[in-house]
Amino acid sequence: MVSSTLSEQSINDLVVHKLIKDQHGPASIALRAGTSPITASAQRLIDDISQHYADKLGKGYGKFEEDETNFPMPRLIREHVLEGRMDFATLARQMMEHLRDRVDAEQLASGGYVLIARSRNSLSDQLLVAMITEAMGTAITDSLEIIDSPHLDFANLRVAGRIDLQAWQAGAERYISFLKGRAEVAQYFKLFLGCNDVVIALKETQKLVKTLNHFADTQGLEQGARDELMQRAHGYLDELGESSTPLSLGEVAEKVWPDAPQRLNDALNEESVDLASGFVPDRRAIRPLVRFKANAPQWKLEFDRASLRSGAVVYDRRSDTVILSNIPAELKRALLEE
Repeated sequence: MVSSTLSEQSINDLVVHKLIKDQHGPASIALRAGTSPITASAQRLIDDISQHYADKLGKGYGKFEEDETNFPMPRLIREHVLEGRMDFATLARQMMEHLRDRVDAEQLASGGYVLIARSRNSLSDQLLVAMITEAMGTAITDSLEIIDSPHLDFANLRVAGRIDLQAWQAGAERYISFLKGRAEVAQYFKLFLGCNDVVIALKETQKLVKTLNHFADTQGLEQGARDELMQRAHGYLDELGESSTPLSLGEVAEKVWPDAPQRLNDALNEESVDLASGFVPDRRAIRPLVRFKANAPQWKLEFDRASLRSGAVVYDRRSDTVILSNIPAELKRALLEE
């Protein structure tokens, strides 16, 4: 997916339209004539939205649905990006018409400003769609009067998604991300994007295990603290896997690293990790959290981390050897026969 280095983004095209809808009411759209100029303010807006999007927890991931009749987004994207038969203003207008139809069927949905932008950085070419609402704040005038001042409410960004156009063209397994948020919001917006969720539990669990190991490395944990972290992670994820309960990355951070959950939360939600939320952990893939496994041409070895603490397994750094204690009788007999 997209690098989190937002300062390197360059906006190619940008349009801001408006979706008008009250809860339980019909939807309509107010369209801007043509694209928006790429100004310093526009760049700052894209950077702010991208940063808030990156910081949001609980994203869904997927790829385009194959049914382009009911899910026209891949056709629209293809006509704009690959075939060049549709300019960006037309693409954004047709996207808004499709969004209106999806929102109209969702009673609890509400409207806002809809920003559609295509931007690039060193790693990707992406299409961003975000709906932003206004909030009332306070400002002080030049004459020192206190007045109400509306502003864009980035903190409550709930409806947004990105399509990695480069990954899409390369045939990646998944190239769409979206905020999961409230179920009804996530559902209509996912349908608008034409996104077929792709959450492969085994691969996501393997990525989670790798991220936990990387986190332990970056925290400079002593062996005992590292083992405790891994034991807590294994215990919690194993419970979820046994009960077929989807995980929340925020809850993983709270359970696994309760002394400083925000640090682990930041690591799990780093965009370069590209880790989904809401999958059921694969119990096979969490074994490396509490077990070491290695092999060479002439041997194989597997043992629990707890063996290092108990002394049943000792690694001698000076001689670069592993010493095993409490050898079972059958292994002794086999060794003595050699």
